[in-house]
Amino acid sequence: MSARLGASALAMAATFASSAALAQNADPAAAQQGAKSAEIVVTATLRNERLQDTPIAITAVTGDMLQARNQTSVYEIARQAPSVTLAPQGQAFGSTMLAFIRGVGQSDFIPALEPGVGIYVDDVYYSTLTGSLVELLDLDRVEVLRGPQGTLAGRNSIGGAVKMFSKAPSGDNSGMVSVTGGAFKRFDARAMADFTIAPDKLFARVSAVSRSREGFVKRMDYACTHPGSGVSAAPNLGDGCQLGTLGGQSLAAGRIYLRWLPASNLDVSLIGDLTRDRSEAGADVLRFANNPRLTIDDGNPATPPVPFDCRFVPYGPNSCDTAGRNRYWTYSTFTDTRAPTGQDPYTPFSIPIVSHLDSYGISGNVKWDVSDNLQVRSITAYRDYTATFAEDADGSPVMNQLALQKLKNWQFSQELRANARLMDGKLNLTAGAFHFRGTATFAARLALTYVGLNFNQGPEDSSSKSTALFLNGDYQLTDALRLSGGIRHTWDRKTQEYFRSNPDGTIPATPCLPGRAPFDPANAPNCALLGLNGLTDGYEGKRFDWRVALDYRFSDEVLVYGQVSTGYRAGGVNPRPFFAPGTILPVANGQIDPFNGVPFDVGQLKSFKPETITSYEIGFKTDLFDRRLRFNVAGFVNDYKDIILNVLACPIAPCFQPNNAGTAKVKGVEVEISAYPTDRLSLDLSGSYLDFKYRRTDPATFIALNMVTPFTPKWKGAAGIQYDILDGDAGLLSLRADGSYQSHVFTEALNGPTNRIEGYFLATARLSWKSKDRNWGLALEVTNLGNRYYENTRFDQAQQSGLTSVSPGAPRQWALTLTRNF
Repeated sequence: MSARLGASALAMAATFASSAALAQNADPAAAQQGAKSAEIVVTATLRNERLQDTPIAITAVTGDMLQARNQTSVYEIARQAPSVTLAPQGQAFGSTMLAFIRGVGQSDFIPALEPGVGIYVDDVYYSTLTGSLVELLDLDRVEVLRGPQGTLAGRNSIGGAVKMFSKAPSGDNSGMVSVTGGAFKRFDARAMADFTIAPDKLFARVSAVSRSREGFVKRMDYACTHPGSGVSAAPNLGDGCQLGTLGGQSLAAGRIYLRWLPASNLDVSLIGDLTRDRSEAGADVLRFANNPRLTIDDGNPATPPVPFDCRFVPYGPNSCDTAGRNRYWTYSTFTDTRAPTGQDPYTPFSIPIVSHLDSYGISGNVKWDVSDNLQVRSITAYRDYTATFAEDADGSPVMNQLALQKLKNWQFSQELRANARLMDGKLNLTAGAFHFRGTATFAARLALTYVGLNFNQGPEDSSSKSTALFLNGDYQLTDALRLSGGIRHTWDRKTQEYFRSNPDGTIPATPCLPGRAPFDPANAPNCALLGLNGLTDGYEGKRFDWRVALDYRFSDEVLVYGQVSTGYRAGGVNPRPFFAPGTILPVANGQIDPFNGVPFDVGQLKSFKPETITSYEIGFKTDLFDRRLRFNVAGFVNDYKDIILNVLACPIAPCFQPNNAGTAKVKGVEVEISAYPTDRLSLDLSGSYLDFKYRRTDPATFIALNMVTPFTPKWKGAAGIQYDILDGDAGLLSLRADGSYQSHVFTEALNGPTNRIEGYFLATARLSWKSKDRNWGLALEVTNLGNRYYENTRFDQAQQSGLTSVSPGAPRQWALTLTRNF
């Protein structure tokens, strides 16, 4: 069934194709310069090389292509990249992007866990998923490297890497201003200026963006929309029954790029960026609710308490809501209205409805051409951010889960490289060293009513250090045959602190009652956390990675390659234990006993090993018919071992524990095509098929062999078409359309119906005009053309707390953009 769906979706996409949709290279400007695929120079092998000469599966996107598609966030690129899933995370994870390539990645923001896909901006590594939802501001190009990049990109790039490069200043006194208005009161403004400070010596490029938009999820007062329900009215901050919205955006960001040329062989760059995000909490909605033990009471003795169940699910197969089944409604209040009890005396309380991020960074890049055959490069960077984000996972006035989380992070990195050309250019070598260190401080107010917890976590530090030495190179065996390879040795060290306190700042000190479950209502507040406060744990490891590749150029048009490469993601320790070592079950007195009377330590302070991949890849790259047709194919088989996944079975709730879940064999094929049938018409198509099969799983995780890793679609495809309707004295008028499809995915390691995202197809249409001199531009765009309901991610705790919340994609929207180039 899924194969038929995937095939039909690719067929639909083939009729819907676009030169601006990437297929690696379809630059709209190229169509006006002979209708050929663009020549893109990439640095995936740590030196400048043509995309079609690089023996790696790469999707490359130029800044012009991003502008033509009006793509402004990094996750939008993944829709056209085979085997790549990038998406904004849901409310529980704040300003975070999930990233998976070929079934490998990470979705949890917690900094103690490493990303499985390396994110780089101007060769600076972003160490956490928080802050990686990068605004595509004035970029020269984006390179998406698929497969393990253990020797090239290095640290935690086991799935691949996404590398973004800013446009360097040239001092040409150019500039640009654009404004966008659209649905949900959207208003964006962008500006750029490139100018000379000192002739032939010092140049600057300054760019800035501001974005604002109302949220598309309406936050409704359940008592107002359901009179007589037995639920008390919430404070009404809006009109009628609407309390407000979720998903609204308010962001400003800027970058300054200084380039100094003190000598003919020395190039020094300094780049600074700043982001201030004051958005609303994420646009989450409830899609499953079933925990009758949790109720809300309006205080009227004649009205029975209202349980947490399907009545609060406003849409979907698990809904029994009587108010209209609206796809973009939520009944969340971000307030705990319960009366205090002996187990939880810290109510009522409420939290602000925010998703805020303050981020800045500065990096220095020095290029020194020591000679014609030797170049030395230094990349030094410091980054810092503070993120604060609220979560009301239950999406209802019934209190189930409420959290206000704060994450502060700083990092410093230093990389040195030396590039050498030897033996009359037959041998190219890159040797270098990399050092990273950083500390993330996490603090949260967490109310987990379903288990009787209401406490503060942290502030607690997760510190990380990593050092690596690497050597990469290639040797031209013959004029057509080239051998490439690389090695990298990495040393990692991590430390993790644990601090738990009651909301009033006191430390849980009363042990849980003997013979009773830790969350029995008779127990003292937060007694289950006793013993965690003040503990530390850590991880230390080292890793050797290698790569060997062979490529053969049959002609100027055809390159064939094969490679074997390895990669890893560092191990660590559980950052979210809810039970200290020595917490023993079973319990007596009629309480649940999952271990049949056998004492069992349910402590969750647990370490996990690094995960590793050995990847076998073959492929070919072609430029045919004078570059009017580009056809690239890659096939791979990955041996994936000690897979690190969060599991919810520890075996008792609450649990959110990283484990080495097992090993798998992953196979796939990826295709990218771009074509220029005429000077005015351009087409492209990309697609991938991925077969993920576990070979062994850890029985303690309850992961079955027929399951797959999160966010791993079997089928993925994208296509598009662009036609230049006219190009003359009246200017250039172009019509383009893009479509993308992905088959279903699961969002949790333990696949189930409540964490399954169904496959979907999205389409975008754009009509654009540029004046004859290209100084003025106007574009009308419609996204989600079919107004399709789809989901970015799911926060599934159906088995733990009886809820599943969803982050839906935006409905159909229109936007009008006016641009002035100087």
